[in-house]
Amino acid sequence: MATGMGNAVGELKDFAMEMIRQCGEKAISYYGKGKHTMKFDENLITEAELDLSDYFRDQLKKRFPEHSLFPDSIEENGYTHEEKRYLWIFDPLDGVANFQAGIPLWGISVALFENYWPLFGIFHMAATGDLFRADAGAEAFWGDQPITVSDQERISDETLLLTFSRFHQHYRTAFPGKVRNLGCTGAHLCYVAMGRAEAAVIANESYRELAAASVIVRSAGGRIYRMDGSEFFLSEYLEEGKSPEHLIVAPPKTHLQFRKYLERI
Repeated sequence: MATGMGNAVGELKDFAMEMIRQCGEKAISYYGKGKHTMKFDENLITEAELDLSDYFRDQLKKRFPEHSLFPDSIEENGYTHEEKRYLWIFDPLDGVANFQAGIPLWGISVALFENYWPLFGIFHMAATGDLFRADAGAEAFWGDQPITVSDQERISDETLLLTFSRFHQHYRTAFPGKVRNLGCTGAHLCYVAMGRAEAAVIANESYRELAAASVIVRSAGGRIYRMDGSEFFLSEYLEEGKSPEHLIVAPPKTHLQFRKYLERI
């Protein structure tokens, strides 16, 4: 990489880190303040998401006015050297039910793509202080500590599989290990990336929700797979709607082992 290009990307990463920490501080001011008499306080979540999204958009326009922000400006212009080649993907809140209930497993993410190829991704769990980050094609980190996916070669009764909330309505399973739903997809992917969980099954996720965490998982040695065993590439999926696919996040050497335990209802 040329020195000038390296300096430019470094400036963009500094901006991303600054924004995600500031947005984390703003999110804390809303955290756990949902109405306890309501199962889901939509007003609180909407206000928090709009506040964080507007703040990120305003700061981006001030610092890098020619850059694009997903999904405000998605254009198929092909390869370009102009500033518009940079596409930011910002997700203000992942794990909204946890967020409004005062449960600390929620996060904020930001990713930067250049001509629709990832440069880096960051996932910040402001309530716990955990920050996951990775440059595409380089190491992944939890804070300053390098992380990698589990090196486990065979599934056992100690293997942890993270799942989405209605998993048992979609699958019958004889999985011998532990099955858990923690209520935050970004956290699920980052826990797979650092080897705390061996795999995750995810469903109904959008491009925005997966952008940053997918970079972190891949840099840590993991992959995202379709249920037929083929690899899932985020660059092929730009729709803002939810993906109809169920996906497995796992190390390459074990993902098929997890798939064989999942019988679709």
